Amino acid sequence: MMTSVEHLTPSLGTRAACDVLGVPRSSVYRARHPQTPAAPRAVSEPVRALSDTEQAHVRDTLNSDRFADHSPREVYATLLDEGTYLCSPSTMYRILAEHAEVRERRNQLQHPGYVKPELLATAPNQVWSWDITKLLGPTKWTYYYLYVMLDVFSRYVVGWLLAERETATLAELLIREACTKQQIPADQLTIHADRGGPMIAKPVALLMADLGVTKSHSRPHVSNDNPFSEAQFKTMKYQPDYPDRFGSLPDARTWAQAFFPWYNDEHHHSGLGYMTPKAVHYGEAAQLWAQRQAALHLAYAAHPERFVKGLPQPPALPTAVWINPPKVAGAAVAAVAVDAVGNSERSGELSTSPQPNLKGAPPA
Repeated sequence: MMTSVEHLTPSLGTRAACDVLGVPRSSVYRARHPQTPAAPRAVSEPVRALSDTEQAHVRDTLNSDRFADHSPREVYATLLDEGTYLCSPSTMYRILAEHAEVRERRNQLQHPGYVKPELLATAPNQVWSWDITKLLGPTKWTYYYLYVMLDVFSRYVVGWLLAERETATLAELLIREACTKQQIPADQLTIHADRGGPMIAKPVALLMADLGVTKSHSRPHVSNDNPFSEAQFKTMKYQPDYPDRFGSLPDARTWAQAFFPWYNDEHHHSGLGYMTPKAVHYGEAAQLWAQRQAALHLAYAAHPERFVKGLPQPPALPTAVWINPPKVAGAAVAAVAVDAVGNSERSGELSTSPQPNLKGAPPA
């Protein structure tokens, strides 16, 4: 085909000959001027590169006893003052990096890996949660500190304390008295808190060890790890009679002494099937639930047409309460767990009282 193109080219020209025969002109031109393979270029080292011997000398100098504790820039300046130039500081760093010898030589703080706390309570006095909140005083920068310890399962406040400061000594007092009042045996209770100063203080940890209480802490900067205490404080501060500021410490204590008994004994908590914390904590909830069921059945018998979903039942009582339910079990865990926030009332979580009634023994 190429021969035919060359025969027609003198009379028709290359373009016309290629069009007639359907041959690409590029193929004709390549056939006319074949290219010879280019000779391989000689590979040479960069003119400015240090030789292997020079690089080894630089590395040995940097790692010598004299300069082992000096930075490359310090070595560069020292040698230059002595009239010796090896290479630039950046080249020194590059040589060290090639041998994995560029790192922080000082010991660095290693943050431990914090594990998400997963706590389950199926009865009162198995898991407690506590925290400290500030109450505004009469003037700017004046605060009172409210310590609150509550049972996660029943939302019952087993102890509270109001003071002008936040200390581990007061935290010890609160924990010891609450455990004594609730008659907590060894190896039964877990107390959960965040990582505030009094919570992680060594005296508090030693006290828990002496009492046979297991300690648990939230992960740093994760408020969801302590939802019950956080929600309780929100509930308290959303009360209609909660003041913008307290006039004095006795004033704040008087308010708390009225609030906590109401919340423990009278407040019907949505997360508890609208039972009071006291009823759940001291085993009265089952009887009250049966009474509510009987009342609903009487109402249904009188007017069944008013109950479109059939025979009504009171809200279910809690069977298990989780702090961070494990995701492995998925919906199965969520079905028996009381939601720490979503299934609560407008502010969250609890009811409280200064001193629990010890006449009735808590359920086993």
